[in-house]
Parts: sequence; structure tokens; C-alpha cells
Amino acid sequence: MRSSTDTLRFAFQPVVNLTTGGIAGLEILVRPETGDILAEARRDPELDGRLAVLAVRAAARKETLLPLHVNVFAGTLADLGGLTPLHRAVREAGRLPWEVTVDIGPPYTHVPRRALLEAVSELRGQGFRICVDGVGDGDVPLRLLTDLAPDLVKLDASLLERPAAVRAMRTLCEQLGALLSVEGVETEAQCAAARAAGAQLAQGELFAPPTRIPAADVYVPPRAPGLAATPPSGPWVREFVRPAALLPDTASAGQVRALLTGSPDVSGVVLVDRDGVPVRSVHRSRFLLSMSGRYGHALYADRPAAKLGDVPRTVGDDATAWEVLDVVAVGDADRTSDDVAVVDRYGRCVGVVRLADLVRALAETRVEEAAGLNPLTRLPGSDAITGEVDRRIVDGRTFALSWLDVDHFKQVNDGAGFAAGDELIRSVGRALQSVAAGARAWGTSEGRLPGARRSGGACSAGRRRARRALGGGRQARDAVPGDRPVSAGQCDRPPAGGRVSGAAEEGREGAGRHELGAEPGGADRVRDPARNAPDARTGRPRGRGVPGR
Repeated sequence: MRSSTDTLRFAFQPVVNLTTGGIAGLEILVRPETGDILAEARRDPELDGRLAVLAVRAAARKETLLPLHVNVFAGTLADLGGLTPLHRAVREAGRLPWEVTVDIGPPYTHVPRRALLEAVSELRGQGFRICVDGVGDGDVPLRLLTDLAPDLVKLDASLLERPAAVRAMRTLCEQLGALLSVEGVETEAQCAAARAAGAQLAQGELFAPPTRIPAADVYVPPRAPGLAATPPSGPWVREFVRPAALLPDTASAGQVRALLTGSPDVSGVVLVDRDGVPVRSVHRSRFLLSMSGRYGHALYADRPAAKLGDVPRTVGDDATAWEVLDVVAVGDADRTSDDVAVVDRYGRCVGVVRLADLVRALAETRVEEAAGLNPLTRLPGSDAITGEVDRRIVDGRTFALSWLDVDHFKQVNDGAGFAAGDELIRSVGRALQSVAAGARAWGTSEGRLPGARRSGGACSAGRRRARRALGGGRQARDAVPGDRPVSAGQCDRPPAGGRVSGAAEEGREGAGRHELGAEPGGADRVRDPARNAPDARTGRPRGRGVPGR
């Protein structure tokens, strides 16, 4: 008697890394010849579990080395209490559980929450990675999403029309330590929107359609110029993870050679123990060179490949790209081209990163940062400051924005020249830096920069150089007076609506207003525009300026 699963076919759709442009995994999709077997599987947990097992076996027949994504309904996990047959099928296929991501799909309504969390915990104990699918177009509650603590969150592409929601989900993923993927991407505009919102992975017809034979190449649109760069702290290493070629640490050199010669894109093999912990790292070029030498095959073919491997270089999946470079820098110079194994919190290998990907991304980051620097001070300019304020507002973080002005600075530029003005700016910066380095607060009760009146201060040195440029006469004294007050405005919170430009302008205007009213003696205070605005009823200032901080 024929079963409903006898006529099944499976298709494979790549999950694409938007940073590297490579294939990060394959989602296995059911393609029945007749009927709606997915509707039946939604009602029949046993059938859904069998579909997951058949999906893994179908991937094994295609001999793909890429990580796999297997779909399971949330209700199936809650009813079956885990997927022991799936774990057995993965082992029989010669794959490791942490190479398989279980995509948990909706509906979540009426699914027992405790039973689902217990089933997910069991899957994690077996080594599987967890993905929450259908977010944005499904019914997964946010509370359940955070309790599941997935390794991957898949958003529906329709949510890209609401960028704020996608950015909020990216922030949540960062807190959970999860990657963010967008599925159903069909246009280049959607791809650009996914990148701009911070998604690391994506899949859809744009990159490659589902096919019965796993795709070897995908189309990834080039990154648009001017797209927001990664945060200054450096991109996370999980954004660059490539699938790792894994073999057990008992594998022979002949097995490794067969894998490398049959997969020209594989740059190395990671040998792991029974728990998936990297034991040795086999570099492609050095290994094949040893095997191709005189008597190389006879000497090594049947021996453990670990003898031709090196101690693996590993980093955690929560590391930054800069930390990977630190790992590469410490060690033999001839191993700079080796892949670095990325491990999860259990020490299991979840992929590798290549040095070329990291260097390219960090170089792009530095170029973007350099474009936003002031050419004189090499400090972040207005665009970079506005971007940082924007991130803090989006994150809901408490902050204060201050804006400092050198009062009557135009006199210096007009009278002493731009070179003297530049030197004065540098001197003020050095004074700020020296004071800020010694304490968290700077400024006096009058708000003046310490050392501004002292002949040996940094500002005094700048004034002397400016005066020498003018010959030291009366013109110099008028252009660069002995006292150079510095005024500052402050915005303790973003204005209503969270407009970044408004926050910056409020602080700047506070400094400008005080400059116009600066006393001849130069006594200055940092003013909070909100506190010192005129009272609507009396027209008088609401409060005195607060000392500089």
C-alpha cells in the first residue's frame, strides 16, 4: 500500500550570507507531487516528524557538505517531546547535529508553552541549532521568542516595509546572541533594505530558487555605495561564518584527500571529536603538498589525517572581527591563510571564517570611518556624531549631548590666519584630553578649562604660537587675547520625537546663545537649554546655568 510520503520530492534553497556573498546553508523544502501534505503534517505530528527525517536522508543522497535547515511545526515538537528519530537519521547520514538547524514554524497558538520549551531544550542537548521561523507574518509571541533564545530568527520579507520593526528585531537578536535572516527576498531593493536594517542572512528567488540539486552559485547584488557601515566596535564574527568541512578526528588522510579533491571551494578541513570540538585543522595547500610528494600517498593515505594537521585556531561565535585578527597575529607566520574555527558556547565547531573576508570588511569599515573624520583633528565629524546619537536613541539609552565653542574664534582666523586658528583648536583639544584623562568630570566651578589662565597651559602655548605668527604686536594681542573662554551647550535628552538633528542643534544653539552673552572676563557655564529656557508666564530664565561637567 502506497504511503503519502512515497511520492515526495525535496528541493533545496540556499541561505545566503549577505556579508560574504557565500552560501551559509540549505533549507530543505517538501515538494509533493499531489495533495497538500504540509496541511496534513500540521495536524499529524508523527507525519511531520517523518518528513524531517526524510529531508535529512534526501540531503545525504545529494552529498552536500553545507549546513542544513529542516522545517518542523511548533506543535510537532510540543506533542512528540523532541525528535529522537531525526537525531538518529542525522548520525546515520554521517552528519553532525550542530550542522543541522531545526526551523520551528507557526502556528504557535494553542501550543503548550512549557512542552515546547522542554522539547527545544532536548534538541539543544542533542546538539541541534534552533531557528524561529515566520516572524513578522506568523503568530509567535515576543515572550516566547525570547524564552526560546534561538540561534537564528527568520523574518518574512513583508516586514521590510517597516524598517523600524526590522531594526528592533536586530537589536533583540543581538541581545539573544542570534543571527537575523530575511526570507522571501525577490528584488534587489528588498536585499538592500535587509542589509540596511542589519540582517546578516537572507534567502529567496533573487539569490536562487529552490532546486532539486543544491545550487553551487548564487547571485548576491553588490553593496550599494554609502550604505551604513558596521558599528565602530567592529563587526561580529558570526556575520562572516562559512560552512566548515568537518570530519571525525579518526578520519584517514585518504578520506581528507577525497573530500578536498572533490570540493575545490573547501580551503581546509576541521577534524572534530565525538562532541564536535575541533581537534586538528588541516590546511588544503599544505596537506595536498604533503600527499603529492614522493611516497606521500604511500606514507600517509591510510594513516590518521590528524598527523598532517595543526592545532586549530578557534574563536567564540560572540567574538568580533578584531579579536579574530588577534588570534591570527599570534602564531606562525605561515599559517596566516588558515581558516579560523568558530565555536559555540559548548566548544562545538559551527563554521569557519576566512581572513580575507575579515580584512575586506574591516578595511571598508575604516574607509567609512575615515570619511566621517574631521581632516584637522581626525575626530568624528558631524555625520559620525549624528549617527552615534541616532543609535543611542534607537537603543533607548540615556545620554547627554554637549557642544563646545571657542568664543570669538573668528578673531583668531581673521587676525592671525587659519594656521594659528588650527593650532588653537589643537591646543584646546589637548587641554580637554589632559583634563578628561584624569577624572570623569572636567571643568571648574566657573566652567573654564583648567589651565586656560595659566601661562604654562596648553591653551597658552597655542596663544603664544599664534602671536608669534603675527609678530607679537598689538594686532596679535587683539586677535589672540590672553583669555580664551570656551562655552558649551548641553542637551540632557533627545527632543520630542527623537530627532537626532534636533538634539544636535539644541546643544549647538545652547553654546551659541551663551557665546553672545559671554562676559568680558570670560566666566562661563555649561547651560542646559531645557532648564534655562525662559518661563512662558514670567519671561525670566527658569534656572541658573549648571557648572561644566
